[in-house]
Amino acid sequence: MATPTEITVHQQSRVLEIAFDDGARFQIPFELMRVYSPSAEVMGHGPGQEVLQTGKRDVLITGLEPVGHYAVRPEFSDGHASGLFTWDYLYKLGSQQAALWRDYEARLAAAGKGRDDAMPVKAGGSCHSH
Repeated sequence: MATPTEITVHQQSRVLEIAFDDGARFQIPFELMRVYSPSAEVMGHGPGQEVLQTGKRDVLITGLEPVGHYAVRPEFSDGHASGLFTWDYLYKLGSQQAALWRDYEARLAAAGKGRDDAMPVKAGGSCHSH
């Protein structure tokens, strides 16, 4: 398992730059991290329960908390903060970016959605616009 030697959050370009001890270095877009967050909210609790994420192009990382010596937990500007990104998972996101983007775009197309479509409002959510 590769271990990070450097992690930098670049707000302007919206990428997480991460260097590993095996020499690999990746720039992972925040949007990719958000739509592939390893949280139950995104991945569901089993196969077929994934929740397609949309409207995340402009998401920022507002906080990055270390978790032990094996992961980080980013807090995103849309309030999402429940995904634990292990070093292995970040390596996968970085090294498989092209395939992950293709898969995401195919899932969007199959659902008749666009990257910038708003997420549907969750049932039971509170609406304070009245």
